Amino acid sequence: MLITLIRLQLLKRIRSSSFARSMAFGIVAIVIGSFLLAYLFLIGLVLNTLVKEVMGVSDAVLVINSSLLYFYLLELIYRYFIQRMPVISLGNFLHLPLSKSRIIHFLLGSSFVSPLNCIALLVFGPFAVLEILPLYGAVPAATWLLAVVLTSWSIHWFILWFKQRFEDSQTGLLFVSAVLFLSIVSSYFSFFDLGAFFEPVFTFALESPVPVFLLLTVGILSYFLCFAFYRQNAYLDELSTGDHLQFADRDLGFLSRFGLAGEVANLEWKLIMRHKKSRTYLTLCLVFLLYGLIFYGNPSYQVESGFSKVYIFVGTFITGIFMIQYGQLFLSWNSPAFDFYVHQRDGLRALVHGKYLLFASISLLCFILSVPYVYFGWHVLLIHLATFLFNLGVTMHLVIYLALWKPKPMDLNKGSMFNFEGVGISQVLVILPLLVAPYAVFLPFSYWFNDYVGLAALGTAGTFGLLVFRRISSLMTDRVIQMKYEIASAFRQEL
Repeated sequence: MLITLIRLQLLKRIRSSSFARSMAFGIVAIVIGSFLLAYLFLIGLVLNTLVKEVMGVSDAVLVINSSLLYFYLLELIYRYFIQRMPVISLGNFLHLPLSKSRIIHFLLGSSFVSPLNCIALLVFGPFAVLEILPLYGAVPAATWLLAVVLTSWSIHWFILWFKQRFEDSQTGLLFVSAVLFLSIVSSYFSFFDLGAFFEPVFTFALESPVPVFLLLTVGILSYFLCFAFYRQNAYLDELSTGDHLQFADRDLGFLSRFGLAGEVANLEWKLIMRHKKSRTYLTLCLVFLLYGLIFYGNPSYQVESGFSKVYIFVGTFITGIFMIQYGQLFLSWNSPAFDFYVHQRDGLRALVHGKYLLFASISLLCFILSVPYVYFGWHVLLIHLATFLFNLGVTMHLVIYLALWKPKPMDLNKGSMFNFEGVGISQVLVILPLLVAPYAVFLPFSYWFNDYVGLAALGTAGTFGLLVFRRISSLMTDRVIQMKYEIASAFRQEL
């Protein structure tokens, strides 16, 4: 039966109408993934040296054992976005006289064949050989590495259960992100070291195989937790409907005040909440709000007068990340229903204005949530205000203008991460002018006068863009209307 299931999966891929394109993207993904895994292996080779020289400690094993918790919290986050289960394949087998348990075992087993499950081995395997083996011997090095890898594999099964159990809830992810952030900050400021509480578990693995057996038991239990949940809910009605979709039907009430454009913006919001890829973009906005912590508190970016020029990029990124990411695929999100808007009176005009409303609303929310960065100085708040105004007055129009260059159709039901639906070279190149534009305004005034005059120029350019917003948005809308048949023809191409 196992061979039959594997054969059916291979035939499904080969007979797909998009097999050639999927194979090309697969080859590119394999090449990129191989480079990333090679870099991780290189990090593992120099991990002991980095710990000793950069952190200035002699006992690298103790430091790594105390830091493993943060690695696993980070692993929870990136597995949440990247790791996925081929649950949709269940619908092809449930009506057949096949054992449901075998189908679930096959799907769980196939999900385990993933580069993500090699990361812990590639990073900490060389460390075990180069650092632990000479100090403690072969058996302690093997048991320690097994403990580390088994914990990572337990997270694999836990994420499979968690994503399906709380598929449309971001609460768990935000909780893990908050724990990771607070634990790193508390450890940095010497308030509280959460990793030190878990350090004895891996230190004990150097002395006894007991932690290995305990973690193996945890891994088996997490597997059967995942198996039991999937088997219990392996019904077509469970796969298609659920109470968790109720939140996706809620609109943003204040948008209804803007007429037809507001109604379209509400519809766009519902579509964002209902699809994994668009919902992932929204979640990444919240995650990237922490991006400033890398720069604002870093002594290497402190200058004697003014502020670092890098802060302009950080402010643009934090306050405009959603319109940059989501706006890259400006009309591709609506490609399945684009003809509907074309044939409606003022349909395209309402669609474009609705996206303007959505971009502006979420950017405003990102700016408000970034206000606590004033802790690092009032200049940070001024930077965020100036870049926010520039994003609304200039960047938003650039996003829409550049995104109309050779848009591609998109299938929203094909996953969230490493999904290249709607993405072409033109969509990738959109990012470059969006990041260069703020510096084109800021740098001349900063060079001739000072950084704060450059910041004022940046805010002034954004304010002027807001004053002529109606005129520019009308020009963008007219351009979409002029290109509607060309765009519709591109969207009718076979996915």
